[in-house]
Amino acid sequence: MGSSVSPFSSSSLLCYEGGDNLVQEDDYEDAAIHPMNPGFDLDNDQYIEFLFQKELEFVSQSLPLSSGDTSVRLKSVEWIFNAQEILGFQVHTAYLSVTYFDRFFSKRSINETQPWGVQLLSLGCLSLAAKMDEQKVPSLCDYPVTDYIFKSKTIQDMELLILSCLDWKMRAVTPFAYLHYFVKKFCGQSRSEAIVCRAVEHVLAISKDVNLINHRPSIIASAAILATFDCTLTRQTMNHRISVIPSWGSLESEHVFSCYNLMQEIARRKIKNTPASDLLSTNSSYAAVTENSSLTSALKAKRKLDFKAGEDFPVQKVHRS
Repeated sequence: MGSSVSPFSSSSLLCYEGGDNLVQEDDYEDAAIHPMNPGFDLDNDQYIEFLFQKELEFVSQSLPLSSGDTSVRLKSVEWIFNAQEILGFQVHTAYLSVTYFDRFFSKRSINETQPWGVQLLSLGCLSLAAKMDEQKVPSLCDYPVTDYIFKSKTIQDMELLILSCLDWKMRAVTPFAYLHYFVKKFCGQSRSEAIVCRAVEHVLAISKDVNLINHRPSIIASAAILATFDCTLTRQTMNHRISVIPSWGSLESEHVFSCYNLMQEIARRKIKNTPASDLLSTNSSYAAVTENSSLTSALKAKRKLDFKAGEDFPVQKVHRS
């Protein structure tokens, strides 16, 4: 772990508390991935193609999570969204932090004997996302951690570890950048704001069930709009809908249809009040996992995130009566 953060000093992160200079990219990219952007130019297919290409930088294939890893991920995602509500963050901030978590978790595992490491990782992902998205960022000590107390330096060290692991690529396209575009393509002008609001619920719901690095944001966004606008689509009618996107074909239609069905399933489960933990590994329903040995070996060989309490990452357990 020490070698991962050695090129940086923990104090160097302090200059980013304003959230303005975390990553240097040009203004066009900034506009393209702005959270909840109603569209830099909704009628410009070239602009959308730019987003399609940009999102591929952050999408990869991974093996389905084990039941234990799925449980760890679900708890982390639930904490992130609960903390987002408490702190008054945008939903995009929470979603972005989940993408950080999934990207990090695809490269490193958590030592089961140090469960506080998962909480620290979740906290680090949310604090970094807040610095990317929020105009007002709380102090590190103000994040609502219930079971542990972390020093500010501990959290900063975790932030640096995440930044290093993700190659400092923290600006990413999310489904929110596409929602207004797909409303115009699939639904016309009818009740556009109402459709977008409901589609956001689908996006947030599916983020709890799937590993986001396996799913292109544009696929999730288009499925969310279609699931909101029409819950009776067949594969044939889906193909017809998707045909209005110039660069998309049968593969994208297949992925959108599977994601669309998963969203419908999640919605039914919510109505029945079935816990999300009862349905594990749902991401395998539409993401084809490559079974070649090189991918399997690479994923199994991911480095374990092993903390040493009291040294690099001091932590104090809160004992409750």
